[in-house]
Amino acid sequence: MFETKGGAENRVVIPNPLDPSANVICPGSWGLQLLRFDHKADILLRENEFLFKFLVIGSAGTGKSCLLHHFIEKKFKEDSSHTIGVEFGSKIITIGGKQVKLQIWDTAGQERFKSVTKSYYRGAAGALLVYDISSRESYNALGNWLTDAQNLANPNLVVLLVGNKRDLEAERQVSFLEASRFAQENDLMFLEASALTGENVEEAFLQCAKTILSKVETGELDPNKLGSGIQHGETAIRRFQRQSSSTPSINPPSCSGCKI
Repeated sequence: MFETKGGAENRVVIPNPLDPSANVICPGSWGLQLLRFDHKADILLRENEFLFKFLVIGSAGTGKSCLLHHFIEKKFKEDSSHTIGVEFGSKIITIGGKQVKLQIWDTAGQERFKSVTKSYYRGAAGALLVYDISSRESYNALGNWLTDAQNLANPNLVVLLVGNKRDLEAERQVSFLEASRFAQENDLMFLEASALTGENVEEAFLQCAKTILSKVETGELDPNKLGSGIQHGETAIRRFQRQSSSTPSINPPSCSGCKI
């Protein structure tokens, strides 16, 4: 879905959040790496009902990229390193008989990339807010990440809190109960997961997507609203067109003989 390469120029190339077919070239001392966009990964929906834009946010080192990689590839990412700017992945899932394509933006957790990554918050429908259960520092930073997401993304953003690295139980610094209280106080869904073992990785993305779809079906979220982070797929569009064409048109009575 994405690749990182060395390059001869001191720049970073990342996909444009407003036009995924284009790239943004970001100069600066970010190291000699290019984050290239795989255009095949973002071909618009063909046989799917919806597309949801997702974010994966949280401090550096919490395992965000590993969660995304395990969700898409069904295996642990052994050679993971800190994300440079933004990485992208996509996957089609089935929820309640409907096919939904998740367009997932994995943002860098390092402070120096925040000015770039924040531009990707706009128009997101859902977000996984990730902390490391063995890192008190990553948990303490959750409030700042959540505030940024709520201020910059869709006002109806659906957020699921993920306590990653559940496999490090012996090194735990944040209890399940403490994180549960934080989630409850901020109206977030919550679960613990492990990108290493795969425990609850798929469930995290599915639970967030199910909540978004439920809000679409109840009318709480409007896919036609600009910046909703939701797009209709071609299946839904064709169904709407069939319904429209099958509805008999009602013509007003002729007034050729009327007198005014």
